[in-house]
Order: sequence, then C-alpha cells, then structure tokens
Amino acid sequence: MRRWLFPIIFILIVSVGLVGCGSSETGSGEVEQIRIGYFPNLDHAAAIVGIEKGFFKEELGDIEPEFVHFPNGNDFINALDAGELDMGYVGPGPAINYFLGGGDVVILSSAANGATLIVAHKDSGIRTLEDFAGKSFGTPGNGCTHNVQLEEMLLERGLKTNRVGGNVEHQPRIPPASVASLFEAGQVDAYAAPEPWGTYLVEQGLAHVVVEWDEVEWGTTLSSVVLVSTKAFVEKHPEVVEKVLRAHIKSVQFAQANKDQTLELVNDRIYALTQERLPENVLDKAWERMVVTYETHADALQEWAESSHRLGFIDAEPNLDGLVDTSLLEKVLNGDVAAK
Repeated sequence: MRRWLFPIIFILIVSVGLVGCGSSETGSGEVEQIRIGYFPNLDHAAAIVGIEKGFFKEELGDIEPEFVHFPNGNDFINALDAGELDMGYVGPGPAINYFLGGGDVVILSSAANGATLIVAHKDSGIRTLEDFAGKSFGTPGNGCTHNVQLEEMLLERGLKTNRVGGNVEHQPRIPPASVASLFEAGQVDAYAAPEPWGTYLVEQGLAHVVVEWDEVEWGTTLSSVVLVSTKAFVEKHPEVVEKVLRAHIKSVQFAQANKDQTLELVNDRIYALTQERLPENVLDKAWERMVVTYETHADALQEWAESSHRLGFIDAEPNLDGLVDTSLLEKVLNGDVAAK
C-alpha cells in the first residue's frame, strides 16, 4: 500500500508561513487587497472551487484576493487575531473557543456540514462505541470538533477518557497525516477522523467504520467548516464582505451541482501544493460523507459548545450569542445571487 499521501501533504502544510498584514487600504479607506484563509482539505471545497473557478476574483473586481492555506485551526485563529487575515474558512471549534475567550470573530456562513467519521483499526476489537472501554483513540486536536463529537457519544454510554478518570485512553493532537503509520504499528485503536482521512484508512484496508458521518453526534447539522471574519472588518467593509459571500454562494452551488468537476478541482489544488493527488476512489466516497452548504445551524454549534463544557474542554458555560450572524448572507441570497 502506498503511504506517500500523508507525509507529503503534512510536510507541505506545516511549512506554510505568513508574511505581511491583512487587507490593504487606500488613504480614503477603500480596500485594495483582502486576505482569505483556507485549508487544502476536501470539506474546504467551497473555498477551493471559489479560487480555482475565479469566483472570488470575479466578485471582488478591483480588490485583489490573496489566499493563504493553513495546517490547523489554531494557526488560522492566530493569524486572524494578529490582523494577518480578513476572512476565511476554518472549523467551528477554533472559532467558538476564540469567541468565548473574548476574540473578535463572527461566523457568516457554513461551508460544509458533517465530514466526521469514527473508524477503528481492523484488529482492535472495536465494533461499536461500547467496545471503546479499555481501548485507545486519537483525534486531530485536544477538544477539537471531532474529539467532542466522539467523547459526547462515549459519555452517553457511560464511558469516560483517562483525562477525566475513565478507562478510555485519549491520544490527542494526532494529525490525520500520521494516522496510517500509527494504525500500521498498532499504536492506536481508533480515530475520530475528518474527511477524507477516515475514508482513506478504510479504503487502504487499515480500518473499518464504527460510526458513519450521519450517525455521529450532530452529524448532519454541525458545520465542519465555517466562513468567518472579524466584526470590526464586517462593520467597516460590509460591501466587501457581501462580495465574498456572493463568491462563496456561487462556489457552494457549483459544488452541489458538479461533483466530479469539484473533486477534480480539489485534487488539482492539492496537486499544485504537493505534486501528488488523492486517490479518486477516496475522494468519491468521502464526498458522500459530507454536505457542502451555506446552511448554518446555530443550535448545533451551541449544543457542541455545551458538550465541550460538559466534557471539561471549556471552563465556563458557553454563551454563543453574537457569534453567528448570517444577515449579510441572507441579504445576498435574497438578491438572487445565483441568477446573476
């Protein structure tokens, strides 16, 4: 079995560096450039389609978009906090944690829902969630979106991790890029995987599915990717944000209607960054485990945050009032963007 995919993508992604600052403005306050962040992942298809099809450039006109890719949500949020980004695509967990810590961030739209798959090593003995007792599992980050989803389901079955005195071993901060080698070495029994990495493990014969994406907690309604900005930028440049949202809507609608071309565009973007492509069968099957959409379920985000508090990842009871603001999205949608 080929193992080139994981290390090459991982090495490339973590090597990303940031230069300069956020949007540049003229003396009159007009925006000349806007920096948009994203991850080279399948569930960031809306961002990638918008880049590859030129939707952002088309809608922004004289404003020059600059696209920056990130290895993880923490680096994205750090860039947003430092004023090195104006808008971008990120997982809801980092955005929620930043907001609850007093950070300036607002969710303008979803970009994808779902995309979490719970898989177990083929020889782990894990077939159901009840089998996790005495076993180990990994997640991309401690308290990340996928971590909370899995631990909430385990808690409902009376199982806790060793972090809180239970007998399920949690191995946090395992990048998806390194899971295949860990599974081969028998160093972890299961993984809460963002797509397409869960499907990759299954298709390579290393794992089987324990919980499908649409049966994971909040599986069909919890955003895996959201489009965010800062309230300061939105308030100062609402017309620019509307242009980005027009491009975002076009990208989502294109992805919904053109699966094969979208997967090709995603693979082209990955190839441009890595000189390698994801296996087509992995992309095809992983696509069925997510929904590219701008539909945002604020209640699912609130429930996820409450679960994160219940599990001890968030200290205070979370109040997400003000985090989600889809008014500009609705304004653009009501303008019948798709018909233009």
